[in-house]
Amino acid sequence: MQNLTFIDGNSKNESDADNRGGGGAIWVRGGRFKVVNSRFFNNVCANVGPDIGGAGIRVFSQYQSLPVYVVNSTFGGNDTLGNVGANGGGISSIGVSWTILNSVFSYNRAIGNGANPAASGTPGGGSGGAIYNDGNTMTLSLCGTILENNQVNAHGSAIFFVTNDFSGNMVLRNSVIRNNLGGTWYALPGISMHPVTRIDTSGLSFQ
Repeated sequence: MQNLTFIDGNSKNESDADNRGGGGAIWVRGGRFKVVNSRFFNNVCANVGPDIGGAGIRVFSQYQSLPVYVVNSTFGGNDTLGNVGANGGGISSIGVSWTILNSVFSYNRAIGNGANPAASGTPGGGSGGAIYNDGNTMTLSLCGTILENNQVNAHGSAIFFVTNDFSGNMVLRNSVIRNNLGGTWYALPGISMHPVTRIDTSGLSFQ
């Protein structure tokens, strides 16, 4: 996907049976997926659910576990253009690696309630204001990227990254994470992850 703008995508009527829900603008399973010089404005997916999300993009099962590339792209951008879903206001995935370069995630929201697994008496969700990654062996790599003014109800106002068997890792370089709001369970400002998750940072600013 290159040189495209996705506005007002809506997948709220999609069921999450067999992980088919989410992906307000784009839903992907398989192959190799890349996004270059594109914009995602006011896209929405289901409002609640413990593991449904990706108001902008939802991805599964990439070829040979190679990463999704997001390059020079914007998710939100101002307070009238943010993307909104149960989890992962910008992007969401299960068991998928991402390499995100020179991009902006701002004013996206994860509006679910009760986290994952859903707390008793809640529908679940509310994690990953900008980015929601769940799975096992996967890598989230950011370089030259800004995550700001994103918001959650549960965890990870900027990034929610849970590698269930602790085999995944994050690489965060020359990026800015600032002014993200809400949530609990923070290992670093705006980032929710298990304390033993491997994370390599350089030139990372929490302004």
